[in-house]
Amino acid sequence: MTPAAPAVAASSPAGSAASALPDAGELRVDLRRIKDDVLALAAIGKSGQNQGIYRMAFTDEDMAGKRWLLNRIEECGLEPASDGAANISGILPGEIDSPRVYVGSHIDTVPCAGMLDGALGVVAGLECLRAMRAAGLRPRRSVELIAFSDEEGRFGGTFGSEAFTGVLAPDKLHQAADLGGTALRDAMLAQGLDPMRALEARRRPDEIAAYLELHIEQGPVLHEQRLQVGIVERITGLRSWSLSLVGEANHAGTTPMDYRRDAFMGLADFAHELPRILDENGGPESRATIGKAEIRPGAPNSVPGRVDFSLDFRDPDSALLDELSEAFQKALAAVSRRRRLQFELRVQGEIEPVASHPALVGILHEESDRLGLRSLPMLSGAAHDAQLVGRIAPMAMVFVPSQGGLSHSPAEWTPWEDIEAGANLLLAALCRLACEDLPNPAESAESAEP
Repeated sequence: MTPAAPAVAASSPAGSAASALPDAGELRVDLRRIKDDVLALAAIGKSGQNQGIYRMAFTDEDMAGKRWLLNRIEECGLEPASDGAANISGILPGEIDSPRVYVGSHIDTVPCAGMLDGALGVVAGLECLRAMRAAGLRPRRSVELIAFSDEEGRFGGTFGSEAFTGVLAPDKLHQAADLGGTALRDAMLAQGLDPMRALEARRRPDEIAAYLELHIEQGPVLHEQRLQVGIVERITGLRSWSLSLVGEANHAGTTPMDYRRDAFMGLADFAHELPRILDENGGPESRATIGKAEIRPGAPNSVPGRVDFSLDFRDPDSALLDELSEAFQKALAAVSRRRRLQFELRVQGEIEPVASHPALVGILHEESDRLGLRSLPMLSGAAHDAQLVGRIAPMAMVFVPSQGGLSHSPAEWTPWEDIEAGANLLLAALCRLACEDLPNPAESAESAEP
């Protein structure tokens, strides 16, 4: 893959004939093509044992997915490109090449994933550009599909969009590693990628006219309320910690209970503190999860001397995230004193909350009404690449229902008719953004504050 940065071309008059969109309101996606692409991409990394998809960032399967996408972009008559972070792009040229309208998501997965998380946004974005091109539309502004690398955080963050927005720090390229100990740098080098070139993937705010992302909800609200689309108005903030409680391993039969420095009992005490901390220090949309724990030495007849575990906590208010952070650390300190343990804390990732741009949200509501869709304004409780882009440029998201609220699972699914509805809303909004006056990117940072 060769890095490609957006070029800047001379602008054309806003009222030129090529920019006119007399039939834009009639454009529709081709659901058959979306189905074919979803199923083709899902076959890459699929495990026959449990039907889950294993396409974690910078694995052979992930790189195979990137090659498939580049080939598909070229077959659709779009301009394929990639950058130093291995973000994959497809470009529909417009009269004005910069700032561009962006649409995208990611195609990497968690282990044992379903086929839609991230991938649906990329496939739907590809179909939107394909439909615009097939209709003979040359937009006023270039439209770029982008599939970001490592949104799922194998290496502790949203790597591709961090590089894209310029917040990727050089030390991360040297220090980041996954939970199995594989270094980000080594994983990229093994795929023939120069990690330092990721710093060249940055796009300036004045190069981004707007960014849209379609995604499955990953929750039950739209499905239970029988709604077709959600229009995301805010995205929650996220703090991800890797923690250890360290005591002393000892014999399970000969060590009296009051002599023990049992690390697992410390984890149990701390886990029971989470609801209290959320009640006292959080808000109605606060969440906290211990999703992974490893007990050492891990023998039935040994008192645990160490436990390594994760803590994920979220809220759409930055101040509440800070308050929760302090409360969790105080609780860990209290538990450690009581159980005669030591605790270690390593920050794996921090993503600040962000609001969607009001003008883009307004366009999505207008187009949803015009298309006759059943919609709902929503908060996203999951982090997305859109969250990073929204810190520097106008951003908005569209959700489609997750059947049963399931995600990060082979059982994750969205009915095809809901996918079609969401993709048509995405297409309608892109057509407007490609040809109408847009929010000033320089004002996006202020307007994006929650």
